[in-house]
Amino acid sequence: MAAGTEFSPAYAMLEGGFNNIVSKDEISQNSDRLKHMAIRKPPRHLSVVRHSMSTATLLAPTNPDFGIGIVAVAVKSTTDGNSEFLPVIRSGSCAEKGPKQYMEDEHICIDNLLDYLDQPEGFPSPGAFYGVFDGHGGTDAASYVRKNILKFIIDDPQFPICLETAIRNAFVKADHAFADTSSLDISSGTTALTALIFGRTVVVANAGDCRAVLGKRGRAIELSKDHKPNCPSERLRIEELGGAIYDGYLNGQLSVARALGDWHMKGPKGSACPLSAEPELQQIVLSEDDEFLIIGCDGLWDVMTSQCAVSITRKQLMIHNDPERCSKELVREALKRNTCDNLTVVVVCFSPEPPPRIEIPQTRVRRSISAEGLNFLKGVLDGNS
Repeated sequence: MAAGTEFSPAYAMLEGGFNNIVSKDEISQNSDRLKHMAIRKPPRHLSVVRHSMSTATLLAPTNPDFGIGIVAVAVKSTTDGNSEFLPVIRSGSCAEKGPKQYMEDEHICIDNLLDYLDQPEGFPSPGAFYGVFDGHGGTDAASYVRKNILKFIIDDPQFPICLETAIRNAFVKADHAFADTSSLDISSGTTALTALIFGRTVVVANAGDCRAVLGKRGRAIELSKDHKPNCPSERLRIEELGGAIYDGYLNGQLSVARALGDWHMKGPKGSACPLSAEPELQQIVLSEDDEFLIIGCDGLWDVMTSQCAVSITRKQLMIHNDPERCSKELVREALKRNTCDNLTVVVVCFSPEPPPRIEIPQTRVRRSISAEGLNFLKGVLDGNS
């Protein structure tokens, strides 16, 4: 995990809480209200790239004449929560070990859960699942969680009646099951961020410092909170449970406040401890304004703001409409900015079409002056000369 360092971002992050952007009608009754997320600021090498992309027919490029700076302008939503919008899911991903000696990230991309599941009856379409798992202390924890987390979600008794409960239970069950695996190094750990798409509903679950960012008509909407030990709410939870923070590290050892694995830092299963495997969740209902989702490990967010990532992705989609190439571009840009960590990025698009250009109406004020007024002005200027 690379510790974050402050620097002035190249792109301004639009401020405003979730409640100012997503209407109440767009949130299901079982979900918590979206919270205003703290805007993280970044700090400032090259190897072989791994990537994958779902099969999708890409459309012809549109006019690329679109300035990145424009997308930071607030745009009024053109849809409401009662829209019949149904997303068309396609994704691309890119992973690179960066300047580190080993690659410890894992990720998963499933664009069609109906093909993946054995019993798809009653499962809404579209259905998709994505995850990024940032390992530390080896790859065992990240690999185990990637292979098993979806199974734990689907097998939970609350699935699909209560998605949030099923996902929350699955994170804890995966953590406990990993502790019981004698063939793996249970002292390794991993952060975990998953996104489950269920029709128009998106449920993001996060434990650690990976991040999910929604691109909404050019605006960056953070759907997860970075669980750093110095985060006020995490610090309070840690200290109440007897933990301590030294130089930004939990108990002087770990730069995240939540993770799966790391059983050398945890007590008996089921007991509360400063290092938690329980995720925080956000649920939204998609509309036409929601264009894409970016999921990335902290190697990306350490050197790039959420708004910067959305601006780059939207501009690239307008040029080539290819989410895989967008994920590569984000990785390439993070490397240019000298990220210190592994890099994994997943870009999920919700439409087969590229994002439209955002037209910003210009205010035109017509001004005129009479001949008498012009002569008067000339006289005043001549008198002052």
